[in-house]
Amino acid sequence: MTLRILFFSIVSILLYSCAQEADLKERRNRSKLKGVVSEIEAELALLEKEIISIKEYYTFLIANKDSILKTKKPNKYHFVNGYSNNLPGTDTSLSSIVILHSEKNYSEKLSEVYLTNSLDSVFGHILDRYSFVSQIYSNSSNQVSRVFPAYDAIALVTEEIDLTSYNFFYLGNHINNPSRGSVWIPDVYVDPAGRGWILSVIQPIYDKDSLFAVIGMDITVEEIISRYLKKQKENYLIVTKTGDIVAANPDTIELLSFSPLRNYIYRNTIRKDRYRISDFNLYKSKNPEVREMADKLFLKDENYFAFNDDFSPISAQKVSFDLLDWILIEIIPSNP
Repeated sequence: MTLRILFFSIVSILLYSCAQEADLKERRNRSKLKGVVSEIEAELALLEKEIISIKEYYTFLIANKDSILKTKKPNKYHFVNGYSNNLPGTDTSLSSIVILHSEKNYSEKLSEVYLTNSLDSVFGHILDRYSFVSQIYSNSSNQVSRVFPAYDAIALVTEEIDLTSYNFFYLGNHINNPSRGSVWIPDVYVDPAGRGWILSVIQPIYDKDSLFAVIGMDITVEEIISRYLKKQKENYLIVTKTGDIVAANPDTIELLSFSPLRNYIYRNTIRKDRYRISDFNLYKSKNPEVREMADKLFLKDENYFAFNDDFSPISAQKVSFDLLDWILIEIIPSNP
């Protein structure tokens, strides 16, 4: 009887020690996850400060519009059918400018171009400081688009598009953003300038109570993957709280039984918003355990999920972002 009690005591101690070790490992992994999220958000917070500084300068230009437009400096841009005729790489200090619907109020739109030409140097200075920023832009209510650095606007943008119908504009308007502050667009989308899937922070610019323009900064999803995920040995993926996959390493995608996640780039004319195809959503996985994982992590707000023995990963755990409506998930594979 004594031996039996001793045996069960030893087994209980071993089981307890194993549970403690697993719990300690989980806490260590979660701490590393939090560190990755903090690193990403620290750099993104810098961009929020920069876009506010652009807003302040832009507001200064609008406030001094009359005196700026009275100067006799020649306009450094020349236009053909509403498109600036500078090509990418010919003058790296210039943006690409498109005057959309140029048959309407063309002289007024041209004056806006002249008023905002000094933004080029502001945009260029920021891109020099932040290598992970792919482009900076201003899109006005008057349908004038300025994007830095220059891109092949004639090949990629049709003059018939309406800037105000894009998420990078309307999410900054008074209805969607009554506080007039900076906004991170939660869903990645295809860039009309051909740079693939991008994440944007935008900031409205007002002339008194009228929305004059919305400025924005973009980071490509490919940059997020290479900068924050590829250098990690773990299987990380970033998803929205609705389950859409924003970014992931190929091995992580494979662990979840998805096809490879490509960085789709539309090289044809962009006419409307294009969002990441819905196949890459955890709730649409063919594997029921992946869908169950999404339920536990999102709907039930649990931090940890254990897969069954017949599925290759062992478990998954999450950490939520504060700045963005995103979640970082680590998929822990089975031992080789």
